[in-house]
Amino acid sequence: MSTPGKSAALIEKGAEKNGGSSRREFVRQMGRAAAATLAVSAVGLEKEAHATGRPRARADFRFRRSSAFERAQESYQIRVEAAQAERAIPVPPHPANNDERLFESKIGNYSKGLPHNSIGEVEPAAYSAFLRAVQSGNPDHWDAIPLGGTTPLTNPQAGLAFDLQGTDSHQLAIPPAPPVSSAQRAGEMVEDYWMALLRDIPFTAFESNPLVQSACAELSRLSDFRGPKAGGRVTPRTLFRGFTRGDLFGPYVSQFFLKPIHFGALPITQQYQTYVAGIDYMTDQSSWLAAQNGQGPFAAPQVDSQVRYLRNPRDLAAWVHIDVLYQAYFNAALYLLYHGARTNPGNPYVESRNQTGFGTFGPPHIAALLSEVATRALKAVWYQKWFVHRNLRPEAFGGLVHMANTGQARYPLHAEVLRSEAANRVFVKTGSWFLPMAFPEGSPTHPSYGAGHATVAGACVTILKAFFDDTVLLVDIGDGQAVQPSEDGWSLLPYTGADASQLTVWGELNKLAANVGIGRNMAGVHWRSDYQDSLVLGEAVAISILRDQAACYNENFEGFTFHKFDGRQVTV
Repeated sequence: MSTPGKSAALIEKGAEKNGGSSRREFVRQMGRAAAATLAVSAVGLEKEAHATGRPRARADFRFRRSSAFERAQESYQIRVEAAQAERAIPVPPHPANNDERLFESKIGNYSKGLPHNSIGEVEPAAYSAFLRAVQSGNPDHWDAIPLGGTTPLTNPQAGLAFDLQGTDSHQLAIPPAPPVSSAQRAGEMVEDYWMALLRDIPFTAFESNPLVQSACAELSRLSDFRGPKAGGRVTPRTLFRGFTRGDLFGPYVSQFFLKPIHFGALPITQQYQTYVAGIDYMTDQSSWLAAQNGQGPFAAPQVDSQVRYLRNPRDLAAWVHIDVLYQAYFNAALYLLYHGARTNPGNPYVESRNQTGFGTFGPPHIAALLSEVATRALKAVWYQKWFVHRNLRPEAFGGLVHMANTGQARYPLHAEVLRSEAANRVFVKTGSWFLPMAFPEGSPTHPSYGAGHATVAGACVTILKAFFDDTVLLVDIGDGQAVQPSEDGWSLLPYTGADASQLTVWGELNKLAANVGIGRNMAGVHWRSDYQDSLVLGEAVAISILRDQAACYNENFEGFTFHKFDGRQVTV
């Protein structure tokens, strides 16, 4: 498995600056750089792109008015050469973890929505039909897959769609998912069990809660747990946090999830509908099996009548259940724009005395690009989900633990999950080893790896880092006061930790992405590796789109400089 943040080799900087070159020559140089760079995120295959400077200004031809024919020809040439540059990026290998070949019962792979036997193993004929559609891509073959209920599969053919901007989805890759029998997968499942057990504990109470202390102790003992640690141990300050440096500063919830925003003339307080405490789903074999078969309709979650600031894992799970995928990042953009946050130094209008950005390098450009990269990110991760990895969801793994511990089946699961304190506490609470789910329907009907929410988070956060100066301190924006929710979520309180003055746009955007990606884990529908590797995939998608757009501007644009998730500063 790759180290988080070292999962994407990209063309990060444009061609060397040299006056008098045309933008067509710039695109040609991008193509040559792309040919020498592997756009892949699998461990052992990463090759860093060697930057040769920033994009050059276009030649003097831009200062004269072209005829309509010349303009059309120029537009055509830009498109052709951008396509050639993207085509030159090598197609990486797409290795899966071999579970699909290793287990005839397909216990390590996604099969939700297909028919299953009484212990949740997929019917072989149905899985064969599924693989036939995967291998052929034929729309008729997808329509011929037998279902176990009434719940359809979620848009598998999106993974075969093309886009006319950015690197093609099949030219990006993520590492193989942890195998079903591995210690890493066991560690991720133990974390998911603890997330379910701690759903109603406020983040601000983590330091003093004895159950949190038990979770930290067990996760620290695991042989292959890859969440963040302090001094080699999981602590209440690192529990359930993301892998970037910014994730470990300040309150658990990002300031961009808490601060009030303005949607035009509409002021919005970020209090949300959440779900009633103590209610989990799919903790018995009957309801669990019905969900695996897609036998809806499923009841709606019980909504809390009191709107609240996001204060605990259940609140984050509720938020990521029905969000618009780029919603959190659009809200962050609204906050930054309303408070006049400093733009990225690479914005060509930073030094202009008589112009400002709007359709290019201004608010409409930023807002539109967030939704644009979200759809591109989804197509990229949908290819990984359906056509490469087909990885099982945590709820399905919980079924394996239950069947193994009740003697209904024998599965090669790692002992660390079978005998874990977290799993046994779930059994004491529910009478089973199924993973308690935050949603009645459990996971959506598409494979687990990569994660759609996390890929979109990676793409959208990268766009925000590109358009705003990500080094700016949060104390220099708005009222300058860091906040955290009260334990009941009814109000915001000042955050007075020693690191309050160290919160940056960069760190809080990274944390926002982690809150969304890990919020899905808190609901029981994803794994830690889903979040970590998908975040970097989304980053790669966004950088490729920024790179393609760089050749299209009339302004003297020398590139955006910002921090990637691995902490490196890049220019695109």
